[in-house]
Amino acid sequence: MPLWYHTLEVAPGVVTPGWFDLRPIVDRLPWPDVRGKRCLDVGTYDGFLAFELERRGAAEVVATDIPAHEDWDWPPRLRQRGTEYLAEVAGPEKGRGFAVAKELLGSSVERTIISVYDLDPDTVGTFDVVVCGSLLLHLRDPMRALAAIRSVCDGEFMSCEEIDLRLTMLHPKRPVTRYDGLSSLLHWFVPNAAAHRGMVESAGFDLVRWTRPYANPFGPAHSPRGRGPRSWATRGARRVFAGGVGVPHQAALARA
Repeated sequence: MPLWYHTLEVAPGVVTPGWFDLRPIVDRLPWPDVRGKRCLDVGTYDGFLAFELERRGAAEVVATDIPAHEDWDWPPRLRQRGTEYLAEVAGPEKGRGFAVAKELLGSSVERTIISVYDLDPDTVGTFDVVVCGSLLLHLRDPMRALAAIRSVCDGEFMSCEEIDLRLTMLHPKRPVTRYDGLSSLLHWFVPNAAAHRGMVESAGFDLVRWTRPYANPFGPAHSPRGRGPRSWATRGARRVFAGGVGVPHQAALARA
């Protein structure tokens, strides 16, 4: 595997070198009870949240993803360069990491190739629990995606998304979003914590509980962080306000 996105323990003592390691924070997320339920992980990538649903006792887990690197919501100017970059660093076959991890884990999670925008009860059915992690900021139309998620959710929805920590501190109650449609990281809209919760509510969900800002920890394969004064200041702020130096996130649990 040229690149793992998720750090996964696929056998005792055998860990994939992911860009992000969610293991230290997974128990801090506002998980609903998934035992015996039909569950969906939207935008699974290497499958960390899908395999976690299975580990927690879900009766059935479906994990969705897009078919190929070119199917991301690329800005037109970045489409060719971005697709070529991902093919180089992540390998030409999207989803290879999930397939390898599923085999090594002996998992029964079913991977379905479908865009979040195309989720529909007539196509995939409905689910008792839906989870989605670090996806909305990569979408040109996150509200359309949330509406599609709502259409297939009959129970509870856990949204774990990157937030803008500075805007969260400046505007703790006011929903504010940072727009970045030309980022090489394929970021479109990064909300503050209040905006993230508001987006979930606007899609037709009732909020149940949510976390304080937390940091998605970097994995061993993540690119080196900067060393200048600005980088040190950013890391310091993240330690203070998000409890770590990873990417600031918030998780919210809502009910359909």
